[in-house]
Amino acid sequence: MSQSSNLSRRSFLRTATATALATPLLLPGRIWSAESGAQPNSRVAMGFIGVGTQGRHLLNSFLPHGNIQVVAVCDVDTTRREHHKQKVEEFYAAKQDKTFKGCAAYTDFRELLERKDIDAVVIATPDHWHAYPVVAAANAGKDIYCEKPLSLTIHEARAMVNAVRKNERVFQTGSMQRSDGAFWKGCTLVRNGKIGRIKEVYANVGGPSKWCDLPEEPMEPGLDWDLWLGPAPQRPYNSVLSPRGVHTHFPNWRGYREYSGGGMTDWGAHHFDIAQWGLGMDESGPVEITPPDGKDIKQLRYTYANGSVLIHGGLKGYNFGVVFVGTDGKVCVDRGRFKAEPESLEKENFDALPVQLYKSNNHYKDFVDCIRTRKRPICDVEVGARSVTVCHLGNLAYWNTRALKWDPRTEQFIGDSEANTWRDYEERDPWKV
Repeated sequence: MSQSSNLSRRSFLRTATATALATPLLLPGRIWSAESGAQPNSRVAMGFIGVGTQGRHLLNSFLPHGNIQVVAVCDVDTTRREHHKQKVEEFYAAKQDKTFKGCAAYTDFRELLERKDIDAVVIATPDHWHAYPVVAAANAGKDIYCEKPLSLTIHEARAMVNAVRKNERVFQTGSMQRSDGAFWKGCTLVRNGKIGRIKEVYANVGGPSKWCDLPEEPMEPGLDWDLWLGPAPQRPYNSVLSPRGVHTHFPNWRGYREYSGGGMTDWGAHHFDIAQWGLGMDESGPVEITPPDGKDIKQLRYTYANGSVLIHGGLKGYNFGVVFVGTDGKVCVDRGRFKAEPESLEKENFDALPVQLYKSNNHYKDFVDCIRTRKRPICDVEVGARSVTVCHLGNLAYWNTRALKWDPRTEQFIGDSEANTWRDYEERDPWKV
């Protein structure tokens, strides 16, 4: 492990706690700190943790916002880290921004979080590396944008909510479909009862992940592999998990249980999230999860207390990510696409309907605006936690081939002590949350 990886956890947490206690409720004090030279209403200083393919997309999305300034990037790969440091500096040089003092580059996110002049962080690491940085960032008094799926386990999701609430942080989950007008329209119709009682919801997402079986490959210099693994079990390097340098594809670490939940969490954190929104379950979830039995039940099913059923898979004849089936019609939604049956529903005056859902036209601007107002964004940490828990519940039913009963209030399995042990896994020291 690199020298930076051996930073004292106790020292870091002591610093983070002190920073959090010094943070005012309404406005992050570091924005106006003499150390940063900032004045009231100046830009939010941001650091980016993880600058692979998705991290690069987020960096490109946030950079143009005049209300923020990127001051640091962090990645375990030297080439990616230095490339994005240069990218940020070239961006502000082209704008001739006199307030910009340079972009720092870190291997270890804990060093970035120790900086008192950083107000917010954007986390785009692999899924197994979401929980610890989020909890640490919240304890350090940072506002947080974290990519979906929010966590690797059910326990991690709740730990993240607890840390964000305790420290009164603004948190946006990267389930950006909530800021797509097509999904807003569809869920608005559903929540206003325009297709009657919801009988079924179909969510067309991929399947669960499997245990990693990749062979060892030679290690090249420039990557802190031990820090990439972090809380995951020790294993030899393979480029499928962490391609070297500035790559343009999405690495397949998401196909392996040590790091992700597969398509169930990857796309599930989008489409199951929309199902939860439409069903009004942002602070709850299903009560039963039933895997396929090869006979009567062909697709995994989630049953809610009100009788609605969420089905893992698409509805035949409908090429949409999410389809709500009600007693009086259907609503079909996908990215940039919206369809309703009967068609007359598509001409509704959506802004005049009695139930009005949070409306965001830009997921990133919504986060920055909420840093200023201290309001909760459209995909707050509780929303992200509840949606990813739906994903995890499905995976647990698949992996263990058995039906499960779930209490969304206590977030425990009912009458199943063994299943309750599946809510977390054993992280490597010192990365337990």
